[in-house]
Amino acid sequence: MLRSLLRLNRKPLAAGQDGPPDLDELFKDLKNKVDRMFTGTAKKGGGNFNNPQSIKPSDPLPIGPILIIVLLVWMASGFYIVDQGQRGVVLRFGENTEVTLPGPRWHIPYPIETVETVNLEQVRTIEVGYRSSGATGTVTNELRESLMLTGDENIIDLQFAVQYNLKSVKDFLFNNRSAEKSVRGAAETAIREVVGKSEMDFVLYEGREEIVIGTKALMQDILDRYATGINITSVTMQNAQPPQQVQAAFDDAVKAKQDLERQINEGQAYANDIIPKASGTASRLIAEANGYRVSIENEASGNASRFDQILTEYNRAPEVTRTRLFLEAQEGIMSSVSKVIVDQKESNSLLYLPLDKIIQQSNTGKTSGLDLSKASNESNANVSASDVINSITDRSRSALRARERDGR
Repeated sequence: MLRSLLRLNRKPLAAGQDGPPDLDELFKDLKNKVDRMFTGTAKKGGGNFNNPQSIKPSDPLPIGPILIIVLLVWMASGFYIVDQGQRGVVLRFGENTEVTLPGPRWHIPYPIETVETVNLEQVRTIEVGYRSSGATGTVTNELRESLMLTGDENIIDLQFAVQYNLKSVKDFLFNNRSAEKSVRGAAETAIREVVGKSEMDFVLYEGREEIVIGTKALMQDILDRYATGINITSVTMQNAQPPQQVQAAFDDAVKAKQDLERQINEGQAYANDIIPKASGTASRLIAEANGYRVSIENEASGNASRFDQILTEYNRAPEVTRTRLFLEAQEGIMSSVSKVIVDQKESNSLLYLPLDKIIQQSNTGKTSGLDLSKASNESNANVSASDVINSITDRSRSALRARERDGR
């Protein structure tokens, strides 16, 4: 194109002129030709550009419609769509002017206004202390992030994951250079502060849930303090263990502690089994002793009461009471020993003694006098019960009278 224009501006050399044309005049002619192209000159027919006379003026181009079309295209470029769960932030020369909701929207096109769309509902995840590869499934430890000091001056290797979403579009866009770096920094700060106040065993075993809760609360407080617009949804502890260099020694210590706890549990189980039995035995012995004491006291009280009654009766009728006591004593004595009864009235000189029963009683010591009495009575069947009673009564009365005479 440029060469054609140069050819159009080339003038024939004058007679006898051998040098090139004047450059100033050449550029001036070129400028005029370009101006005429945009102000109403065009070629008609198959004119030759090499011949200046073949270029003739033509109708001017329709600049108005072209400008209208360009304006419509520019205005149409301002339409945009905000998806569900997103928010659109309209920036006018870099300043926030509006936050738009999901749906079709329009803004003044570039370069006056621009739109930034932010997904509020998307849950983002960062890993602290390790990095995992989703494609290969490999995990790489980040010791600079995972190693931290506990409250009892032990080193622990801690790995955890943090999930977060956004709660403020403006704060997220204008108060963050990198949301991931902000969350990671807050996570490292929070976990080191919480672990630094706890003992190693608490972090490794029973205190994991409390560590997670404390870390999440402290992270949210730090991010809110800097107005990052980030909301922590969950903190998950992936791994907590001693450093690899002391893992073997720590395992031995853990096994020893488990053995200690097992022995304590066994001792506690034995104590739980034997103590109730001993308590039951002690309670039974105490109850028996109390029962024996009560029975002895009751028996003594009964004997004392009976003696008082006997004394009262004796004061009223001494002889009758003395006789009754004597007969009761004889009844008690005779009922517990073996008896041999001889009837003198019938002058029976043959006496039968149950020697076999007496020997058996002396050997075993268990045969009661009542049984021997029954055996003797069976062998002396000719003696009636009434005769025996009368004989005992007569002899008792004779003995009592003799004793009274002696006393007089």
